[in-house]
Formats: sequence, C-alpha cells, structure tokens
Amino acid sequence: MTARVSIDLDELALLRAEAHGFSFLPHQPVSSLLAGRHDSRLRGRGLAFDELRAYHPGDDVRTIDWRATARLRTTYVRTYTEERERPVLLLVDQRAPMFFGSRRATKSVVGAELAALAAWRTLSVGDRVGGLVFDDADVVEVRPHRSRSRALHLLHEVARKNAALAERRGRPARTADSERSHVTLDRVLDAAARLARHDHLVVLISDLTDAGESVRRRVAAIQRRNDLLVVPVFDPLGAALAARPGMVAAHRDPATGHEDRVRVPTGAVFEDAYRAEFASLVDEWASLFRALRVPLLPVSTAEPVADQLRRLFGAAPR
Repeated sequence: MTARVSIDLDELALLRAEAHGFSFLPHQPVSSLLAGRHDSRLRGRGLAFDELRAYHPGDDVRTIDWRATARLRTTYVRTYTEERERPVLLLVDQRAPMFFGSRRATKSVVGAELAALAAWRTLSVGDRVGGLVFDDADVVEVRPHRSRSRALHLLHEVARKNAALAERRGRPARTADSERSHVTLDRVLDAAARLARHDHLVVLISDLTDAGESVRRRVAAIQRRNDLLVVPVFDPLGAALAARPGMVAAHRDPATGHEDRVRVPTGAVFEDAYRAEFASLVDEWASLFRALRVPLLPVSTAEPVADQLRRLFGAAPR
C-alpha cells in the first residue's frame, strides 16, 4: 500500500467529525511511554476562587476557611469554579524529515491530521486554539482564538506547508539565506515560550529529529507556567526494517540539500542493529522528557490517527 503524501484543507476540516472520544485530561494516559513509575504533570484546567460564604450542612469540611471562621466566629467555606478556558498551542512540524511513510501516510500527513483533531477537539470544549506551523525555512504563528475561522486559518497554514513539502518531494524549503534561517526545535520552542505566557497547553507534534539536550532547558521554561504534551510521530519502517537484496537508502542533508545513496545490508545482524538503534532513540526521548514529567504519546503512521488518540487517552475506538 502506497502512503499518501499530502492532505488538503477540506480533508482537515472534515476531521471535525472524528474529534471525539478523547480529551487532554490531567492524568497520565495508560499507553504513554511514561506510564508506570513516573507521573506526568498534565494538570488540566485549574480552579479559580469564587466566593467566601457561610457553611451549609453537607459542605465538604475540607473547604472550610479556618482563618475566616476564627475571625468572624462562624463557619465559612471557600468555593471555587473551574477555570473557563485553557488555550491550546499546537506546534506542527512540516520539515523535510517528516516526509517519510511506508504505510497509510507520511509523518507530515499524520502530523497535519493530529493538528486538525486537536484543534477541533479544543474548540468543542470552548477553549482557544492557535499554533506555530513550521518547515525548514520559517515558522508561521497563529495566535490562539476561540473561533472556527481561526481554527481554519491554522489548518490552512498546515495544509499549505504540507502541500509545499509534498511538491518538493521532501526536500527542505529553501530561502535566500537558508543556512541562517534553518528552523530547529530549539527555535520553535523559544517562540512557543514567548507566545504561551501562562496556563496554556502546548502540544508538540513532530518526529523529534533534532531533539537533544538543548531542548531540555526550553521545555523546562515552558513547563514552569504551562503544560506540555509531546506527540512523536513515527513510521513502523523506522522501528524495524526487513532489508531486501538491492534495497538502496537515501540520506539528504537538511541544511545543504545534498543527497547520498547507500546500499542497505541484508541479514539478521543488520536488522537487529537497526531495531536496537530505534530502541536507543526511544530511550533518548523518554529520558529527555521523563525527568520533566512531560507526557510522551507516540503516534504511528500506519493506523487511523483518531483511533490512536482514543486508545492513548483511555477510550476505546469506535
């Protein structure tokens, strides 16, 4: 089966019908790489103080304000309301390494689908949604807003960069000064920190090509005032490869566009080493984000994205 290489705005708009059965809940999804010994720090909506009022029979004794009670000599409780919104900022990777897929769709298409499902789900619960959509050359900013037109504007930018990537067949976007303007995760996270001042949910959708130690400080800066959710997009062929005689692999330097081709070795030794390399990469991701208690939710190119989100967040697919 050939993987689809692009997706248009109409298709992203139609995903609104699939944006149900999952929620960005403040608990650790059971299928995450971080499930088990380490809790996440996805807090969800906060609580805002509403009023101080007299105690009524049946009120939770844990809400009693003992200082006010002592001062006024009658029992008072503090009441809270759930915060009305939590803006969601989607960081959507459409760089050259995302243009790869062996089944169903490329990573860039899956990233676009994830962005659409997250945007429509966010709007459906009354929160604002915006994002940073980036390729190798630049970053497009769409500020969070609670409107269908703003969500469509965000998805228009996703579809535009997705189509441009497919047209270039995975070659990096070039500018007059490509080397200086080459977009890295560091640059995108810096931009996200400036835009998400406090109480945002920042969702990074990427294959984490250049995620390294320099990302840790930037993630920590965002986490101090916001929540962060990382969704690594991967292709099954990246996890395990059964090489065939005559198979050739191409590697393109993102900065220069220069491409090298090498013949892929065959046999169990190479295949085991290939799987071990991917496992090592997953370990790097986990160690990078686990210390900061950031949920890490891998999504495959081989399955429908909506079903994976429902499974990752604890709901059974339809």
